Amino acid sequence: MAERSTAAVDVADNSGDNPLTAKADKATTDGVTESIDTADTAEQSTNGTGGERKATEPTIATPELHSGHKLARRYRLEECVTRLDGFSSWRAVDEKLRRAVGVHLLPADHPRARSVLAAARSSALLGDPRFVQVLDAVEENDLVYVVHEWLPDATELTALLALGPLEAHDAYQMVTQVSQAMAAAHREGLAHLRLTPSAVLRTSTGQYRIRGLAVAAALRGISSDTPQRSDTEAIGALLYAVLTQRWPYESDAYGLHGLPKGVGLIAPDQVRAGVHRGLSELAMRALVNDGATASRQEPPCTTPDELVKAVGEMPRIRPPEPAFTAPPEYQRTTYQQGTYGRQATGPGPSVTQPVTPPPPALQGRTGKALKWAVSALLIAALGLGSWQLADALLHRDKGGSTETGNTQTTDHGNDKQPKPLSPLRITDVTEFAPSGSGIQENQVKNAVDGDPGTAWITPQYKGTPNFGNLPNRRDGSGLIVDLGSAQDVSAVHIAFYRAGQTAEVMAAEPGATHPSVLGDFTKRLSDLKPVGSSLTLSLDNPVKTRYILIRLTSLPSDGEGFRGGISEITLKGQKAA
Repeated sequence: MAERSTAAVDVADNSGDNPLTAKADKATTDGVTESIDTADTAEQSTNGTGGERKATEPTIATPELHSGHKLARRYRLEECVTRLDGFSSWRAVDEKLRRAVGVHLLPADHPRARSVLAAARSSALLGDPRFVQVLDAVEENDLVYVVHEWLPDATELTALLALGPLEAHDAYQMVTQVSQAMAAAHREGLAHLRLTPSAVLRTSTGQYRIRGLAVAAALRGISSDTPQRSDTEAIGALLYAVLTQRWPYESDAYGLHGLPKGVGLIAPDQVRAGVHRGLSELAMRALVNDGATASRQEPPCTTPDELVKAVGEMPRIRPPEPAFTAPPEYQRTTYQQGTYGRQATGPGPSVTQPVTPPPPALQGRTGKALKWAVSALLIAALGLGSWQLADALLHRDKGGSTETGNTQTTDHGNDKQPKPLSPLRITDVTEFAPSGSGIQENQVKNAVDGDPGTAWITPQYKGTPNFGNLPNRRDGSGLIVDLGSAQDVSAVHIAFYRAGQTAEVMAAEPGATHPSVLGDFTKRLSDLKPVGSSLTLSLDNPVKTRYILIRLTSLPSDGEGFRGGISEITLKGQKAA
C-alpha cells in the first residue's frame, strides 16, 4: 500500500495546516521542526462551515532514525524531508523492487498511530490511479510506517505557481481532474481534508495526481463534520490560486500572497486581467459555499459531485493553438494551379483566369526554312556534345587530368554522413562550492548514476530562494562534471529534482585543471533563467571542454522553505580518439 511523491513528501508542507475553509487564518511557513505546530496544538479549530477540528495532544518525540536504516529489511531510508509533531517523513529506496518510495514513520504508541494505519489501509483499497498510491502500512518493532509511491517526474502545484498563473486550459484540466478524483473518493467514504497546492502533482504527461488522501489529515489529527464541503472549498481555493497566483484569503500561504486586507473575497477576474470568466465564476461557486457568486445567481457547489457537474456544464476549454510563423505564400502560375483556360472553383464569384494567347505559327517558305535551320543547329550541338564526352572518357582511361580526379574525390566525400552522437563517459562529479564548503557532497553521484529516481538534493533554506542569502552561497551552488579529458560536447540533458529552479550551463577551457570558482568557466552554453523539470541543449557547434558546470542560483519553494537539486546529467558528443 502507498503514495507517490515528487521532491518532498506530502506532509512536508506545513503552511496553512488549518483547513482551507478556515480562510488560512493560521497559515505559516514554518520549517522542519521537532515541536508541534502552533496550529496543531489548538484545542479546537473550526472552519467557516463548522466542521474541522484537531484534538489537543502532548508533544511526542520523533523516533531517532538515520539515513541507511532499513525497515522490514527492504526499505532503506535516504533523506528525512519532514520531522514534525511526533512523526517523520522520508525519501527511501525499496531495495527489493529497486525504486524510490516515500515513508511516513511514527511511534506505535503515538495517539494517531491507529488512525494513520486505518486511513492508509482504506486509501490503499481505493486503488484509483488518480491518487498517489499507498503501497504498505505496517506496525513493527514499536513503529508504525506507511510506504507510498514516489513520482520523480511529477511537479508540485506549488512549484508551478511559483512560475506564474496557469493558462486557462491547464487550469480547466486541473479542476476537472481533481474534482472528478475527489468525487470518486467521497463515493467510497474517503476525504482528504489537506488538499493544498503541495498535495496536487502534475506529471510529465499532463495528468494531475493527488497525494495524501486520508493519510495527511490522519497524521495531523484533522477531522471535519462536513468533509465533502471542506474538500470542495479546497478545490475552489486551488482553482483561484492557479488563475490569479494569489491565495484567496487575507493570509499569505504556500508561497503565495493573500488578498488585500479588508476587501473580502473578490472574483479572480477582478484580481487579474485576462482570467477566463467561466473558471472565475466556478472558483467563486466552490469558495462561497453559503451564497451565490457576485456576478450571477448560481447555486454554490458544496460537494465534489456538484463541482464535477458544474464543470461539465461549461463549454470545453481547448488548448491554445501552437504559435508558428507562416511561410511566405508560394506564387504559382495559372498552369501550375491547374486552372489553365478553366474557371476557378470554390466559394465566391467565378473568375476566369487570364490566358496568354500563343504566338502565331510561322507560315510559308520562310517558316519552313527557319525550321530546317533550327533542326540543323540542334543536330550539330548534339554531335559536338557527344564528341566532347567521348574525348573526356578517353582521357580518364589514360590517367586523366589532376583536376578531374580532384572533382571525383570531393563528390565522394560529400556522400559521407556525420557520425551519430554517443553518450560521453563522466569520470567524476563534484559540488560547485566556491567558498570551499559543500552542502550535500555524499549525494553527488546520484546525479550521474543513470537512475532518475535518485538525486543530488540541497538542504532546505529559509527566507529567500537564493540559498537563504548566505554569504558563502552568493554564487549559488550546483555540480561540476569531469569528462576525464577534453571532449567535443554537442548535447546536454539535465533532469532537475523539481521545476522552478534558476539555472545555467557553463564550460571551462579545454586546458583547465580542477576549476572551482565561477571565473574558471568562461563558456556559457545556456542563459541563466528559470527552468522546468528538465533542460536539453543541442549545440550548433561542439564545445571542446573537460569540465561542465550546472549552476543553480535560485531554488523553488517546497511549502516550508526553498529546496532544489539535480536528478540526472547526460552529455553527448564525438568521443576523442
